[in-house]
Amino acid sequence: MTTATLLETRAVSRRFGSFTAVDQVTFGIRQGEAVGVIGPNGAGKTTFFNLLTGLFPPTGGQILFDGADITRTAPQARVLRGIVRTFQLVSVFDSLPVLANLVLAQLRFRKEDAGALRFFFSPFQQPAVVAACMKSLEMMGIAHKAQVMTSQLSYGEKRKLEIAIALSLKPKLLLLDEPFAGLSDAEITEVLELIHRVKADRSLVIIEHKISRIVDLVDRLCVMHEGRLIAEGIPGDVLCDPRVREVYWGKEEGLACSV
Repeated sequence: MTTATLLETRAVSRRFGSFTAVDQVTFGIRQGEAVGVIGPNGAGKTTFFNLLTGLFPPTGGQILFDGADITRTAPQARVLRGIVRTFQLVSVFDSLPVLANLVLAQLRFRKEDAGALRFFFSPFQQPAVVAACMKSLEMMGIAHKAQVMTSQLSYGEKRKLEIAIALSLKPKLLLLDEPFAGLSDAEITEVLELIHRVKADRSLVIIEHKISRIVDLVDRLCVMHEGRLIAEGIPGDVLCDPRVREVYWGKEEGLACSV
């Protein structure tokens, strides 16, 4: 039985003036699949994520999600549909307690909570919302920091918080943009173990430069170069592709057929 395609792009492109950052990329991910996206700096990976999430509109092509055309759908509406992302640089509110970061995200993307008073007060009066947020913190191993000011967290803990926020929004598709950036080896190991644990219930696309860390995480590896998708398939096969080896030669540790 073939698993249904959750997200699909058809020759999607993004130009900035005369520069083409994403060039006619056709890509798909099935329900329950984990896909890695790799490529040198400037390959177009983050711009591609920005197209998937609606931060940038494409200058060509089409994006489909769960059977619907979302090419011109606003970012917030895409979150409501189930597309949630994290960023290269951790994006959390240092001036709020850890739990409040999650509650604020919950309220922002809840259709029924729109008024100003409800914006400030209603989430903490809804036990179900708080419980769901605490569950996400527990999944990321930082529930004991729920009442701590976010500014007091380590960078690795902030990364876990950002992923917890994303999980609290119950994504069908979780997009992680370089989740190991800025982390120590020990923190990378912790976050990687947590991602392994949470990927079972959702589709996952991860951009990462530390290729050796994700070859056992993803079902499929895609390689971008100069805005184009130049290779995709089983990680071991992709890393042995002559085009991929040429792109990475001397630029990435551990890029060998033995990986």
